[in-house]
Amino acid sequence: MTGTFINVGTILLGTLLGSLLGHRLPEGLQHRVLAGLGLVTLVLGVDDALAWRHTNALYVIGGVLLGGLAGEALRIEDRLAGLGDALQRRFGTPAPAGAAAGAHRSLAEGFFVASLLFCVGPLAVLGAIQDGLAGDYDTLATKALLDGFAAIALASSLGVGVGFSAASVLVYQGAITLAAGLFEHVLAPGSEALAALTSAGGILIIGIALKLLDIKDVKVGNFLPALVFAPCLVGLVSLVR
Repeated sequence: MTGTFINVGTILLGTLLGSLLGHRLPEGLQHRVLAGLGLVTLVLGVDDALAWRHTNALYVIGGVLLGGLAGEALRIEDRLAGLGDALQRRFGTPAPAGAAAGAHRSLAEGFFVASLLFCVGPLAVLGAIQDGLAGDYDTLATKALLDGFAAIALASSLGVGVGFSAASVLVYQGAITLAAGLFEHVLAPGSEALAALTSAGGILIIGIALKLLDIKDVKVGNFLPALVFAPCLVGLVSLVR
């Protein structure tokens, strides 16, 4: 789990730097930083979503739709938001007296947005599998560097809540690393299943970008099961064939 520990460390370091610098930046500049991160996230999401060119797009569409239905039924978004609110009550601070509406970003929002951004995507899955099977953490080291810079940008606007997403990364990537043998053949590089997962993850990342840009909150949390459904549809169809 070396790669995951490195990833956790860069997120915490990035959060520390962003939190120290953020309050010194004018509010307008904080918004520009967050908007810039949203635009970059949008481009990354589109790039990943286009992975459906290497598989049948119906797997991705079906996975996202079924994942959304399952997530809505399980109320994943509400449960994640509840966890974020619990962290807010335990560790957060109230908005300063007289602060303008919207000026105070909650700890819960930082945790929620950062957790989704750092956990959704092919690098988290593929890197964790490589780390678990061969001890190769190069992919996760690359992801750690990207997440560290993203944590600086997020924490400068959303505060220390971003740091709590390190726990989400530890649990999510750590679980995949420890169970890597189960995914060795299913999510092999170049496989249709990995392409479907990557594309579905890209669509979810686009949803995160829309939230960062204050365009639309599509409740990305409720679509998380798509990361399971999309590759599973590939497997089911291959069994029928």
